[in-house]
Amino acid sequence: MGIFGHSVVESMRKIVLLFPGQGTQYVGMGKDFYTQFKEAQEIFNQANEILGFDIAELCFHGKQEELNKTSACQPAILVNSLAILEVLKRNSAIQGNTYLAAAGLSLGEYTAHVSAGSMAFRDAVRLVYKRGMFMQEACNANPGGMVSIIGLEDEKVEQICAEVRPLGVICAANYNSPGQVVISGEKPLLEKASVLARERGARMVVPLKVDGAFHSDLMSPASDKLAKELEATPISKPNVPVVANIHAQYVREPDEIKASLAKQLNSPVRWHQSISMLIQNGCNQFYEIGPGKTLSGLMKRIDSTQEIKNIDTVEAFENMIKLN
Repeated sequence: MGIFGHSVVESMRKIVLLFPGQGTQYVGMGKDFYTQFKEAQEIFNQANEILGFDIAELCFHGKQEELNKTSACQPAILVNSLAILEVLKRNSAIQGNTYLAAAGLSLGEYTAHVSAGSMAFRDAVRLVYKRGMFMQEACNANPGGMVSIIGLEDEKVEQICAEVRPLGVICAANYNSPGQVVISGEKPLLEKASVLARERGARMVVPLKVDGAFHSDLMSPASDKLAKELEATPISKPNVPVVANIHAQYVREPDEIKASLAKQLNSPVRWHQSISMLIQNGCNQFYEIGPGKTLSGLMKRIDSTQEIKNIDTVEAFENMIKLN
């Protein structure tokens, strides 16, 4: 049996929508959709009203350093992804009943919930704006960082974190693809772990340009604040299941969704486990909806046989329509 008890052999095309997270933002993202489709304009205009500032102006003409701020880029990426999704729903074969599941990397999990009908657009915009602010506050109070380790097995990276952990906060934070794990924590510990990773055969050790230790215990104050916001937010059962980052399993119940989103801030993102689970469930066609091509790149490393289409420009959208 497959998703929601349906047999996974019901149709040949088993589509999953994937949504990117923080770090994919760039100035100009979404501008072509906004210019050419009124449904994209409606999404951006609604977001402007909810946020009380011009998110469209920031996305299309802002300064990259302003867009990179955690409290700005999170709603910007969510709104951009959902504007593209709205265009897809109104102008292509992708409708709410044609995809089997949705997933998003970190911030992208909120976009997935809006796509699945479990969270209202207005609530998601408000929540991710606050999420970004809470994370920024936690970064300022507890400085930290993140380092990508490429070329070591997950277990070896976990072992390195375990060895360094008696000195403070450090953990595996993002399981992006086999052989690519991002670690998160206090900077002196990240430096020690980086040395160990190189000694043990890591191909690359790359400090990330982020202003905090996301998905580690240093984000616990943000997680607590976000839990209170989520508690007061209406959440419904999704129309299609959404994969939770924290355990790479489907979430279907409102309380389960709220708990997983709060816990996500100080728990690892199990992305390659999430994608592997979807593939095991028979999903075989993936659409990355939103800025950048990060998730398409990860898919090539997780399972290069899978079909994935990235839609972040009108040109990519038109090519998809032609092919379908």
